[in-house]
Amino acid sequence: MTENNSANNNFTFQRWVAIIGIVLFIAKLIAWHLTNSDAVFSDAMESIVNIIAAFMGLYALYLAAKPKDREHPYGHGKVEFVTSGIEGALIIFAGVIIIVQSVDSLLHGNIPKKLDWGIVIIAVTAAINYLLGYISYQKGIKENSLVLQSSGKHLQSDTLTTLGVVVSLVLVYFTKIYWIDAAVAMIFGGYIIFVGYKIIRKALSGIMDEADLGMLSRLATFLNENRKPEWIDLHNMRIQQHGSGLHIDAHLTIPWYFKLRKAHEEMEEMYRLIGENTDRTVEFNFHLDDCKPTSCEICQIFDCPVRERPFVKKILWNEKNISQPNKQDVNN
Repeated sequence: MTENNSANNNFTFQRWVAIIGIVLFIAKLIAWHLTNSDAVFSDAMESIVNIIAAFMGLYALYLAAKPKDREHPYGHGKVEFVTSGIEGALIIFAGVIIIVQSVDSLLHGNIPKKLDWGIVIIAVTAAINYLLGYISYQKGIKENSLVLQSSGKHLQSDTLTTLGVVVSLVLVYFTKIYWIDAAVAMIFGGYIIFVGYKIIRKALSGIMDEADLGMLSRLATFLNENRKPEWIDLHNMRIQQHGSGLHIDAHLTIPWYFKLRKAHEEMEEMYRLIGENTDRTVEFNFHLDDCKPTSCEICQIFDCPVRERPFVKKILWNEKNISQPNKQDVNN
């Protein structure tokens, strides 16, 4: 599947998330009208955030799918981090609203009615939300879409709060202890605040191009397994995520006596290896460095015709030394 087709599929899926979100919101409003339950009202209000977040995600996917242009040479993929951060903030806001509403219910009391209808309607919306959230999150992982991942997490966290409402309604139905629904809603309000914080944290790391040590480690391990003697050193590697694609910068050290065509072939070989073993599109920008006398001590071209110093040891690449700004040496 091409990158453009993938983006179109993500957009179509997110559109359905938005439409279903509106339907579920209407169902929760009906349940609140029937039960007069504060917990159900809080859950319905939280669904407004789902709808806003879904349409924001839709807009983000629309922008992320646009091709590069003169004003945006790296594409529009970064918008996914921005909208995911806003979505996380909305989730936190919804959690605060739920807690405030729960405290008000505990202080003033409220007697729900027709709880059996409310239990059935809210339980059905919980099941639909969880299924939609699961599909969205798994699709987000497959397509490397932060929007779909955060949307899925949001829907799943909303399912937990909705289940909390169902549990509270069931307990109130059988025990007639009316403060239970507000207390349970307060607990889950705190939980979704935590979920919102994690989404914001991930979005900020993407906006600020925080180093992904896990990805660097996996890449270093793979390159070690497929390393050629001509690849003397790899350093100053940086990975940026733009939507579902990656941009990788690095400095590759090769023998100084290689002609331009040979040097370029070595760089292209590393491009090919990384590209064929990465689950997303990659844009490369490598700088070629010529080897220095100190490079001889880590160089594995043992029959090198111009070696100036004896070989000392092999440097295994890892997430730290391939990202350091300077060339590696025996002191690494």
